[in-house]
Amino acid sequence: MDQTKTRNFCIIAHIDHGKSTLADRLLQQTDTVSDRDMQEQLLDSMDLEREKGVTIKASAVHMTYTADDGEQYYLNLIDTPGHVDFGYEVSRALQGCEGAILVVDATQGIEAQTLANLYLALEADLEIIPVINKIDLPAAQPELVAEEVESVIGIPAEDAIPISAKMGTNIRAVLEAIVNQVPSPGGDPDKPLQALVFDSHYDAYKGVIAYVRIFEGGLNRRNPIKIMSNGVITDPIEIGFFMPGMVPQQTLAAGQVGYIATGLKEVRECRVGDTITLKEGPAEEPLPGFLAVKPMVFAGFYPSNNEDYSELRDALDKLQLNDAALMFEPETSTALSFGFRCGFLGMFHMEIIQERLEREYDLDIIATAPSVRYEVVIRNTEEVVSISSPADLPEEGEIEEIREPWMHVQVFTPEEYYGVLMELIMKRRGEFVGQEYPAPGRIIFKFDIPLAELIVDFYDKLKSVSRGYASMDYDFAGYRSSDLVKLDVLVNKQPVDALAMIIHREAAYHRGQRLVTELKNRIPRQMFEVPIQASVGKRVVSRANVKALRKDVLAKCYGGDVSRKRKLLEKQKKGKKRMKMIGNVEVPQEAFMAVLKLNED
Repeated sequence: MDQTKTRNFCIIAHIDHGKSTLADRLLQQTDTVSDRDMQEQLLDSMDLEREKGVTIKASAVHMTYTADDGEQYYLNLIDTPGHVDFGYEVSRALQGCEGAILVVDATQGIEAQTLANLYLALEADLEIIPVINKIDLPAAQPELVAEEVESVIGIPAEDAIPISAKMGTNIRAVLEAIVNQVPSPGGDPDKPLQALVFDSHYDAYKGVIAYVRIFEGGLNRRNPIKIMSNGVITDPIEIGFFMPGMVPQQTLAAGQVGYIATGLKEVRECRVGDTITLKEGPAEEPLPGFLAVKPMVFAGFYPSNNEDYSELRDALDKLQLNDAALMFEPETSTALSFGFRCGFLGMFHMEIIQERLEREYDLDIIATAPSVRYEVVIRNTEEVVSISSPADLPEEGEIEEIREPWMHVQVFTPEEYYGVLMELIMKRRGEFVGQEYPAPGRIIFKFDIPLAELIVDFYDKLKSVSRGYASMDYDFAGYRSSDLVKLDVLVNKQPVDALAMIIHREAAYHRGQRLVTELKNRIPRQMFEVPIQASVGKRVVSRANVKALRKDVLAKCYGGDVSRKRKLLEKQKKGKKRMKMIGNVEVPQEAFMAVLKLNED
């Protein structure tokens, strides 16, 4: 296979701008998939991706295309997600490419994640091909959007390719632009093998399957390989291309994108970002891997049945191979027993992971309220401790200050939503930084906001107040000192550590009241009265009682002396008191989820 005829590219866009549909048309145009096997969003193979209409996993595919110049070209496409929570998938996919197709919706224009993904592509020094999609819609304004692209990227408006991925209009022009504008990959086939693992998944029969981009050298199916980070040596079971299913090949050469079925059964032995080389004549240096991703949101995952703990650990291990942005470590809770503290890139990421664990691994999971990582300065010692769970917070007397993570946020919106968005930002302790006008009628808000205010329902609120027009992107801005306190929840005088949260002192009273009211409605009535309290330190800020179920002990007294009735009531009272001392109250899963629903209403 001629290296000068190979093109490696990816498709980047904001969510819902039509990347997966464009990928479908490219597969059809190059006859990679027959019409009989074709289906909508072919590369979105997960049920969840199809249900929610979003790409979650980057997926690679190898295509053969005969261009207008009569030459045959080999195109390697990586279709990437568009949601901000899966930005790490995008940054890894870009490492294996030389070019990127930037898809922009002709009705929406450039949105937040379009820009975020574009900057990632520019940092990776890729050739950008702008494509204006959905020109068949009545509301499409391709000329205006092309000018917007020119003002942002500097590529002339007339170079943007207007297409309709749904109707298949102008798809060949996109393929010609890839062939003519994207440079062929470098790499010396005679050097020692260097293959970068940019993704992977686990197969029960073939072990860990590594998605690789070959940068130097080449690989034969019979060559034993070596993983450079840990020195593990194995014989590959199979190597090949995605077309889009796995098609075995005899060799993989420099510049190509493919897969290696390693046969490794231990998930930890071949990680994303690793370099694979040959056992005989290995490379001296590994390729620079990816920046380790920093989780933004933390939550506890506990099996509802304690016997499933080891299955949950295995499932998280395998999911981490499939999704390198997931982090987890064991933790224990007095209320929920053994589980894991998991780190996610955002709330949508957490929701997807929870659904995948329940569907793909048949687990029943209790998830605690999400929290963020705080830094605590210990009094007198000036030692800084990092905590991701409210249960780890030291006693109030030992704390000098608590610092919380803040984010730089950019919101893209039409001008008419200026007022409602400003109100939403100020309500969430946001600090206004500035604004820009990228195009007539469009505005970019820039502000700083604590991550804790961002994670639960900020994005939903943003979409509802702007009727779905606003989009956002965020990046980490550092830690700042804030007046934060730990809000404890006590059920029947026992603290429930899984319901504890760290919040701003001003919000403690209202949040405590709402939480106690919510729990009172969710916790089933017992045979004894159950007090529910929210406290900050030693001070109770809110309390409610779940009334006891009462048996009518006077039912058998038809008239008779009042002292007899009193005697029976006193006996019942003593029994209830004893029951309350030894009684346990089960807190249902809905109560833990209720913490998420404590919105501003």
